[in-house]
Amino acid sequence: MAASQDKIALEMLDSEKIPKHIAIIMDGNGRWAKEKGLPRTLGHRQGMEALERTVEASMDLGVKYLTLYAFSTENWKRPKEEVGVLMNLLIEFVDKKINELNKKGVKVVHIGSKENVAGKVEKKICYAESLTQNNDKMVLNLAFNYGSRQEIARAAQIIAAKAALGETKAEEITEETVEKYLYTAGMPDPDLLIRTGGEMRISNYLLWQIAYSEFWVTKKYWPDFAKEDLWQAVYDYQKRSRRFGGLDE
Repeated sequence: MAASQDKIALEMLDSEKIPKHIAIIMDGNGRWAKEKGLPRTLGHRQGMEALERTVEASMDLGVKYLTLYAFSTENWKRPKEEVGVLMNLLIEFVDKKINELNKKGVKVVHIGSKENVAGKVEKKICYAESLTQNNDKMVLNLAFNYGSRQEIARAAQIIAAKAALGETKAEEITEETVEKYLYTAGMPDPDLLIRTGGEMRISNYLLWQIAYSEFWVTKKYWPDFAKEDLWQAVYDYQKRSRRFGGLDE
């Protein structure tokens, strides 16, 4: 699960085995700042630069779906000032980068709840989605105010409401039924899940979707995550055998 120590160059990757969908838990902004004697909020700003590098590097690799854990439903527990900075960084990201992403063919999708999200933030999210909705080079999922348990409960509520109206029956509910009402409906599951910061946990992220994802963890904090780290993660992924519960041939 942990990152290897090999030094990888881009030309070492197999272009035929690039993961179609990469999901990332962008962890360590606060610890990065603390170790440098800086405010946590500055760590988040540096983390935004890492986000921009990673989006660009993913496009260069030919990744079709990139899902980034930007703000969880549990992050509301953090200090009000820190939450405000995270909200403003999202607004800043849209203001500064959305036109460039649109020109490059990136489709921005918000996955998560809009509940409790300030109106100005919601408007920016909706603007980014509307502007880029017809793009098809890469889908950038921003998991913002996202929690996987909330997502699954929401899907169950929708299905239960349909059952109450007689639109479906209990015996007709399958995995495909549930997937239809997740935020990621119509998207492939992540092939590769990357976590920075060294923690070995999922943090309520894509619990349904990562059933057979390959995990890759690095002790590097997110602000220090570079394109070479992404290459390393993909290289290690390509060396693994994905059996999906079966056996190697």
